[in-house]
Amino acid sequence: MPGTRNTGLLALGGITVAALLTVIGHLEVNDDLNPWALTISDFAVSDRGGVIDVAMVVLALATVALLYGLRRTGPPGPRSGRMAEVLLGAWVAGLLLAAVVPTNEPGTTMTTAAYLHRYASVVAFLALPVGGWLLARRPDLASAAGTIRTLVLLSLTLAGAMIWSAYPGDRVLIGLAERLLILTEVGVLTAVALVLAHSGPSRRVTTG
Repeated sequence: MPGTRNTGLLALGGITVAALLTVIGHLEVNDDLNPWALTISDFAVSDRGGVIDVAMVVLALATVALLYGLRRTGPPGPRSGRMAEVLLGAWVAGLLLAAVVPTNEPGTTMTTAAYLHRYASVVAFLALPVGGWLLARRPDLASAAGTIRTLVLLSLTLAGAMIWSAYPGDRVLIGLAERLLILTEVGVLTAVALVLAHSGPSRRVTTG
């Protein structure tokens, strides 16, 4: 379906723009910030309303395009399909809330807004891999199911590493763990977007 292909391409474009903005945001911030020890949110709060916040919004909108494209391919099917859409919606909501509500400056006391930002991020980070696992059951995503499941397992492992670092690990390499986690989760979205982008009407070949 051309419309489905267009939403896939739109999502891929959004993912690419979000990635570029995130890199730019890292290059623009204070050189004293350590990306291995500080999270992306720590970088974003140092440039409030800057390109990293915009990148989060763009990534959320790219996910909305994916959801629309998946709906165009057909109904979500059984309960797992509907739950996958709900979880992707939670990912979108978590990203948008985290973009709007900042965390605290590194080294300062956590505020109510910072806690809201943190838990919105946790919901987003956990909702996407679970939703991705359920999406891999869809027949129209069968070609990417193995890739999606592998990325989901990697992301859940990295989420565990990040949780360990945030609490008993005294934030050791929490920035590295988070960036690898985001990379794998964006990989899940990219795998779905590629399937949609390559979809289209079948061509009937005639001979004679």
